[in-house]
Amino acid sequence: MKTHKLYILVILLICTSLSSAQDKYQIALLKYKGGGDWYANPTSLPNLVKFCNQNIGTDIDEAYATVEVGSPDIINYPFIHMTGHGNVIFSRQEAENLRNYLIGGGFLHIDDNYGMDKFVRPQMKKVFPELDFVELPFDHPVYHQKYNFNNGLPKVHEHDNKPPQGFGIIYQGRVVCFYSFECDLGDGWEDKAVHGDSDEARLKALQMGANIIQYVFMN
Repeated sequence: MKTHKLYILVILLICTSLSSAQDKYQIALLKYKGGGDWYANPTSLPNLVKFCNQNIGTDIDEAYATVEVGSPDIINYPFIHMTGHGNVIFSRQEAENLRNYLIGGGFLHIDDNYGMDKFVRPQMKKVFPELDFVELPFDHPVYHQKYNFNNGLPKVHEHDNKPPQGFGIIYQGRVVCFYSFECDLGDGWEDKAVHGDSDEARLKALQMGANIIQYVFMN
């Protein structure tokens, strides 16, 4: 209980500091165990941050941090991004740490880089045993920040040729985790030379990423 209260206090202090346009802050990439490539898409977050700073008025440090799931330092980052293609394992301590972070005011964006879905879902169930991912409707505010996505997430890469879906974990009325599936936003954020995606696909991916950032920090 004391740990949970401490998380809430620290996250509230972080969020209060973000209310000033003068404050530069940092987002983080989540490092997890299990053998999955948590480090995939190394150019994606710097490109997303640069786009957000130029287009939606944020002042985020382009040098993102890396934080482990079970680290107490997780509370220093109001926004955490998670990606990969393979296995994910959270220990009980890590799941509890991530839960405390999220219910205390933090936010997690999970981006399936293909092949991650069957691993990340049961691990997030450790974090919120009482909750399930729910698909967010197309009229949800995350799709209608500066940029309107009337049909939900843009499709960046084909993968299994299924429509992209955006799922949320909603705790006491607040979306604490947004999961982009069959979409591959992170690939769309990467340098063009990495995947050779069209300028249009990359722009839509960056705009959707900016919407997520704006939804978290400016609402």
